[in-house]
Amino acid sequence: MARRATLLFDGSEWNFATLSRTYEAIEKIAVGELGLDVYPNQIEIISSEQMLDAYSSIGLPLMYQHWSFGKRFASESHRYRKGRAGLAYELVINSDPCITYLMEENTMAMQALVTAHAAFGHNHFFKNNYLFRQWTDASAILGYMDFAKKYIAKCEERHGLAAVEEILDSAHALMDQGLFHFRRPPRLSPAKVTERARERLEYEEQAHSDLWRTLPAPVGAVEIEEAEREALERKKSLHLPEENLLYFLEKHSLILEPWQREILRIVRVIAQYFYPQGQTKVMNEGCATFVHYKIVNRLFDQGRMSEGSMLELLASHANVVFQPSFDDPRFFGINPYALGFAMMGDIERIATQPTAEDREWFPDIAGNGDGMSTLMNAWENHRDESFILQYLSPALIRKFRLFHLSDRAVDGFCEVGSIHDERGYSSIRSGLARSYDPAAQRPDIQVVDVDLLGDRRLQLHHIVKNGILLEESQRDATLVHIRRLWGYGLCLTGIDASNGAELHTISLA
Repeated sequence: MARRATLLFDGSEWNFATLSRTYEAIEKIAVGELGLDVYPNQIEIISSEQMLDAYSSIGLPLMYQHWSFGKRFASESHRYRKGRAGLAYELVINSDPCITYLMEENTMAMQALVTAHAAFGHNHFFKNNYLFRQWTDASAILGYMDFAKKYIAKCEERHGLAAVEEILDSAHALMDQGLFHFRRPPRLSPAKVTERARERLEYEEQAHSDLWRTLPAPVGAVEIEEAEREALERKKSLHLPEENLLYFLEKHSLILEPWQREILRIVRVIAQYFYPQGQTKVMNEGCATFVHYKIVNRLFDQGRMSEGSMLELLASHANVVFQPSFDDPRFFGINPYALGFAMMGDIERIATQPTAEDREWFPDIAGNGDGMSTLMNAWENHRDESFILQYLSPALIRKFRLFHLSDRAVDGFCEVGSIHDERGYSSIRSGLARSYDPAAQRPDIQVVDVDLLGDRRLQLHHIVKNGILLEESQRDATLVHIRRLWGYGLCLTGIDASNGAELHTISLA
């Protein structure tokens, strides 16, 4: 009876008073005991239909309209209604305040779990990880999306749905090639974003001249040395090579109108906003899962959660961190929740209860006695690749039964390259870390040259690594979109990264 009197909730039903009371208890543990540093939280309750809508528009609360979002909504809705796929219990936005959407169909126990997971676990990671601090501005994204939605709606009214859709189709096709990977975009306030957009449009409308479209080609032969010098100066003035295709097209395409350039800018700003999330999936989900596990267990220890609710949460937690073995029909690769959560718990163990092996492999953190500080330092200063490379332990490699396979195209067999020995642990850890390296996963395509006063032929290079070429149908379809935005001929040349040899050339007139 005494335990029941202290429960935050009893049963599956919830109301806003119960949500508020539970949130306060979770916050007290998360901030007061675990020491998490979070943005102010904004909790919103949405229906399954609204969750599907959020799925379809890449998870942002304010989004412009495009047919691809409707197509995805129809697909996700059909799978959900047929019972072939479930919905996330929550959705969290990297913004200030941090917006967390909870599904109204959740039980109260699940509302508690996802509040701890998203409103405090993900929230802390968003605010403190160096990639998010360097590449995103949580205080500006909602204001910018409001501007983007209104701007594209105005473009549709002024220029027609078909014209706007055509530009968005091409911009979306190049979204993955619309990122700065090494230069940090400037942070702008929502008001500054709107003002900058207005200034750009006014300037381009005043400075635009059709004479630039009709410049004659150079007359007569040019000496090779002079041509090389001009090419170097041309590349320098255009800041070539350029990895961000959307940025280059936005700035230098001679056929785009000012409003079309602004749409390209909107799409690449959104792509850049999601850039850190692709590099921190294991860490982000591992951090949030570790935090919710700590918090719900602490609530149970305090007598504020019933055995029934705890069993429900543990069952859900077990499903999230389930990792099928490689020979299991359900195997889909390394589950980021499973690997992330296991590594967080392992780091805490190494810091508080190290073995002799741990002291040998992790002399800087083994036995320091402060697991949370060690974890917070890791959450703040790493991405998935460096996190795995530094913190994956031999004990966890054995637990996950990891091994390294060598598979060469010239061989008719696979070779087990690394097993569970001292050299093998290092090789397995390095190999797994490389699989999370974004540079190894994305095609390296760059604009290398274009003569704006000549034939205006856009020259692209694909730096081919390990002999991996672009998939032909997707490559050709994407080149068509680049041609549409550029307006003139282009060619894509494959360059072997190991020796600089030209492998192939594809041209579009």
